Amino acid sequence: MKTLCIALHDVAPQTWPACAPILAMLERLGMPPVTLLVVPDFHGHGAVDRHWWFVEAIHRRAARGAEIALHGFTHRDDAPPSRTVGERAKRSLLTCGEGEFSALGRDEAGARIERGVSMLERCGWRTHGFVPPAWLLSDGAKAALRQCALRYYTDHAGFVVLPGGRRIAAPVVTISPRSRVRRVASRAWLRLSPALFHTASVLRIGLHPADAMHPELMRAWERLLSRLLRERRAVTKLQAIGGGT
Repeated sequence: MKTLCIALHDVAPQTWPACAPILAMLERLGMPPVTLLVVPDFHGHGAVDRHWWFVEAIHRRAARGAEIALHGFTHRDDAPPSRTVGERAKRSLLTCGEGEFSALGRDEAGARIERGVSMLERCGWRTHGFVPPAWLLSDGAKAALRQCALRYYTDHAGFVVLPGGRRIAAPVVTISPRSRVRRVASRAWLRLSPALFHTASVLRIGLHPADAMHPELMRAWERLLSRLLRERRAVTKLQAIGGGT
């Protein structure tokens, strides 16, 4: 059976109130398996291990089958400016300056991944996967991931299984709520997605806390997920690569 991999991005103490409506929506849909993409120190506003209530909330979700994956370290692009116009546009305009791993060298990327994994472990969460903010990875970041102990990372095209680098194609459906025009286009995109990706063996869903600020987008998400969950088996990211039950 074809599978559906639902992920909630940008999970952190600062975003948790906006995560709640999305998790409530998933509850209404039967609480399918979900991967929570945790940012260890979201925008530098405070490490997750300093917020006991957040740690407990994630523990409760993990006890119900949620997977915890590492989602950058700060989710903020603080690397030096790119030299080319295309790279500058990708890092600033398309991602609002949040492509943290889009321009990092191998050593810095490796250090952030190691710090992030260690912080999540201190919270009692074992993580097997890495999802870079905005799915952007520099060559140095990819090299660092090949040397780490994680099981997979994802990019725009799908999964890369570590350490060997085997690829699993998995298109992703996500939206942008940053403007009215983008929200209108996003609703159309969600309506078209089932037909566009009907043949995909694995389909990823990327939900973001910002989606919850717009009721019309939440309704569109719920309609789409309700349909997809009838057609596909929901799995976590680790399960999608064959690494979990």
